Amino acid sequence: MTATPVHPSAPLPAALSALRGLMAVLLVGPVGATGAARAGAEPTPQHAPQFLPLEAEWCLEQPAPAAPPPAGCIQLEVPRSARQLALGLMERSPLGPLRGMWFRFDPPAPVSFWMHRIRQPLDLIYLRQGRVIAIDAAVPPCPRLPCPSYGPVEPADGVVELQAHEAQRLGIVVGSPASLRWLQGTGAGS
Repeated sequence: MTATPVHPSAPLPAALSALRGLMAVLLVGPVGATGAARAGAEPTPQHAPQFLPLEAEWCLEQPAPAAPPPAGCIQLEVPRSARQLALGLMERSPLGPLRGMWFRFDPPAPVSFWMHRIRQPLDLIYLRQGRVIAIDAAVPPCPRLPCPSYGPVEPADGVVELQAHEAQRLGIVVGSPASLRWLQGTGAGS
């Protein structure tokens, strides 16, 4: 995932050139939603997938008295640098239950993701002020360009990517609380 100044209405050859080699891309209005993430950190096909340390978690609350209790806490990798944002989940094998990646946006911004060079379908969970504002469930990989983009109309301050159908399995719906927290010793400084 990366922020890029390419506008969706840019001429196709220019847009393809700027987006070449990316697995998941974040298109924002004025660049600045992620600050450091720019097209210059573009990965190339020979890069190995990245595996970031688990730095945060999302502990689920029981959605209703009749519902089964959630399975626990989702352990989250958190990309921090432009390069990490650009690589995202590119070429990764399936994440598995209770594993994900948390992309943060400060200030909140309109976000849009695509699935180029993702190996498996993902649930994209959009967050704002500690609540789920939208979910794109089981978004399919896109093997070749052009790829569709996904995202809510309203600004988000975070997106959590999980393996497909994990949000439904865990009872995560629009309006669910999303209390993400840093693991002890990792800090929220960057």
